[in-house]
Amino acid sequence: MNYSKRFLIKPGSKVKLSYIDPDFKDKHASKKDALKIVERNDLRLRELQELLYAEHKQSLLICLQAIDTGGKDGSIRHVLGAMNPQGCKVASFKQPNSLELDHDFLWRAHRDVPAKGEVTVFNRSHYEDVLVVRIHNLVPKSVWMKHYDQINAMEKYLSENNTHIIKFFLHISEDEQLKRFKERLDDPSKHWKISENDYIERKRWNDYMAAFDDMLSKCSTKYAPWFVIPANHKWFRNLAVSQIVVEYMEGLNMKSPPPSVDIDQIRKKYHAAKGGGV
Repeated sequence: MNYSKRFLIKPGSKVKLSYIDPDFKDKHASKKDALKIVERNDLRLRELQELLYAEHKQSLLICLQAIDTGGKDGSIRHVLGAMNPQGCKVASFKQPNSLELDHDFLWRAHRDVPAKGEVTVFNRSHYEDVLVVRIHNLVPKSVWMKHYDQINAMEKYLSENNTHIIKFFLHISEDEQLKRFKERLDDPSKHWKISENDYIERKRWNDYMAAFDDMLSKCSTKYAPWFVIPANHKWFRNLAVSQIVVEYMEGLNMKSPPPSVDIDQIRKKYHAAKGGGV
């Protein structure tokens, strides 16, 4: 299955997450097979990232959005964590601090976009300003409604300057979220991840789904596409995300840069003797 085509939100399409099955898994894939494919994809991602870093002409921005427990951290750890930290970083978007609030809402996103040769993963992203901001009425509707076009304009600007953008929405069901909350309660090592506010926010589930629908409908573009990944099965989520990132990076037509020194001269100078070496 071509996951890039299967889970792509086509620009201009109207999205209803209620029509997309978060429990979906490829009938040709099993958990055992998926783990092998993800491992192979991780090796390929390391090669592609090294090529991106060496070429030093392009960059890649990967945005992850999801409802709480949707699997953003898991995707970073099991898939994107395969990349070399020297050329890959993660930026987390929490409640904005006073410095960030003193700037326009896109300032903190632009501050963390990848440099040439780098990959940056946004754990949550600038889209919080059409999600949390909207749902909690932090600014008037007349303000946040403008954010969709402003986000599209910024992403287009980045793409025109060789920053490629792919965005994943990790789609889980309401029942799956409750199951994952319980798992956190039952696992002492995950107690730090849970709070009463998580359950309070669940009461706004329908509001969040409506906001996600609009985000996906208004902001999936040719230059910065959204992919909706069925994420109830963590192993399938990892398979789909890793496969799409590999396919996308292979399509960047990256090339190794030419050597900055005379290779033949170095070979003759240091390896002319029969034994080689110096």
